[in-house]
Parts: sequence; C-alpha cells; structure tokens
Amino acid sequence: MSDQNDRSPDLWAGIDDLWTWLEASQPLDGREGLLLRMLKLSEEVGEVAEAVIGATGQNPRKGASHTWDDVQGELCDVVITALVALRTLTPDTQQVFTRHLARVMERSLGPSAVVHPRDLPTPRGVGEIR
Repeated sequence: MSDQNDRSPDLWAGIDDLWTWLEASQPLDGREGLLLRMLKLSEEVGEVAEAVIGATGQNPRKGASHTWDDVQGELCDVVITALVALRTLTPDTQQVFTRHLARVMERSLGPSAVVHPRDLPTPRGVGEIR
C-alpha cells in the first residue's frame, strides 16, 4: 500500500482541493458556472435514486442492477458535491457548515446535544499571528 492510501484524507482540505481543480478546469465561469455547479447536485441525487431502484430491483427491465454499496457511494458523491458547491459560495466552508449543523442539531435534538461552534478550537491558520 502506498503512504497516501494509509492516511485518511482531511475532509476540508479535500473539498478545497476538489474545488480548486474544478475551478481550473470549468468551461464556463460567472453566473452560468455557478448555476451549473449547483445543478450538479441534482444530478448526483438522481444517481442515488437510480442506485436505490437498482438495489431493490424495482425496474423490471434491469432487475437488481445495483448494490447497497453502490447506494452508499452515490450518497457520498452527493455529500462531496454539496460541500464543493458550498465552497463555491464561500471560502469559509467549514465554519458555515459547522454553524449550520449546530443549528439543525439544536433544533432537532435540543440545546444539550450541541457543542456550539464558538466552543470549538479555532482551525489552523485562523487568527494565528505570524
């Protein structure tokens, strides 16, 4: 195994790397590029639906064409695509997501279930004196 495969990728660095790669290779920029980046999420959600239909054998023409592992992979693609879309809107992706997750958790699970973002350690590089 390579050294790269032995380490878990850092979620937020990975999202930044994917965003940078997409920005460098996107054929359309501006408003059209932004809208297409957001629409990519709908495409990925459709692939989840296709995989669920295939895993349950609900299409008589195709039968059992997917597995639940396929569904898991497609769900991961949705999450990655959504985080890259969020990164397209703000470089503060981690902070925006963490604050929103805290609000959803508090609303759903109650205040005692939440560690507020203000109580989390500051990410590296934020507020450091150089």
